[in-house]
Amino acid sequence: MNMKRHIAILLVLVALFAGCSGDTDDIGIVARVNGAPIYLSQLEFQHDQFQEDSVGAYVPSVAKLRKEYGEILSDLIVQELVVQELARRDLSVTDEELRKAENTVRADYPEGAFEQVLVEEYIDLKSWRRQLRYYLAQKKFFQQVLRPQIKIDYKEAEKYYRDHISDFYLPESLRILVVRGPSRELVVKAVEKYLKDHDQMNLATAFGEVETREVVVREGRLSAPWRNALTGLKPGQASDVLTDRFGFEALVLLERSEAKVLPPAQAYPLVEEALLEKKMENAFENWLSGDLSKADIQVSEHLLESASKPGDSDGSAPAAIAEPEEPSADEVMDQAPAEEDMNGREPADEVIPPDQIGTDTGI
Repeated sequence: MNMKRHIAILLVLVALFAGCSGDTDDIGIVARVNGAPIYLSQLEFQHDQFQEDSVGAYVPSVAKLRKEYGEILSDLIVQELVVQELARRDLSVTDEELRKAENTVRADYPEGAFEQVLVEEYIDLKSWRRQLRYYLAQKKFFQQVLRPQIKIDYKEAEKYYRDHISDFYLPESLRILVVRGPSRELVVKAVEKYLKDHDQMNLATAFGEVETREVVVREGRLSAPWRNALTGLKPGQASDVLTDRFGFEALVLLERSEAKVLPPAQAYPLVEEALLEKKMENAFENWLSGDLSKADIQVSEHLLESASKPGDSDGSAPAAIAEPEEPSADEVMDQAPAEEDMNGREPADEVIPPDQIGTDTGI
């Protein structure tokens, strides 16, 4: 959420000016959140993912580098606070949940391709798994901690509907069956059969080379050829066969919907979604403000010195700090089963690919 990033930046500013102490000067540790370490490798991993979106040689100024590292560190601090809150509630992300999420991602890749992506994108598997655990923790926090606290009153929904009535305006739209084929004659025969049987599925069986798809298009977004072909047609009628460089197609007008305002009963899911998003933002802000007021957050002086050292006018990155061995996540994940039933995925399983996971989870 945008609000989350705003609060997170404020959080890291507090840490930078008030949280530094000798207790965080451990080699390889850039911050501590209530005693829990945040490692330099986490910061570098996230910054590497940030740099992938840059075009050409990426040589930021010291000021820009400090800003980027500060934003990334602020996110990591917030994520660690979320992890600790879940632990207090006995809702921590389990190793099995992490394993299932990883297998869900792997299932979207051909055999061996997942590892190949990691190599090509210079992604460390241990760092990716650690960030995946953070991602799952945030989803669980929003779904199981914040969501049950939120209630939406029907009067509140009615007021939102009235105040945002323009958001529920539906312009005129057309529901169309598109019939495509390699020849004009085949498309004509397929359309004739559909107008007789009104069975779209039978067309593929009767005419193996014919493809059909149903689309809903707003009146104002019709292409010129489609608009001309549909002019004067009534629902249940078909256009002449159109020719383009991809083959032949005909349009069957199934339904014409006049412009209207979505009635309250149909608009309610959209109203609920909008109100829920706002209330979730407020709930998160309130929680984070309260948690921040009592959190012990310390940022390493090494990070500050390396990012702001006088004379670093070449815009080079902060000097690397040797990092000690961390507890390996591989011990948990090495034997992750490759085959799991992916049917009926739950929301927590909707994870992002290894080459797209980054600092901002977008929750």
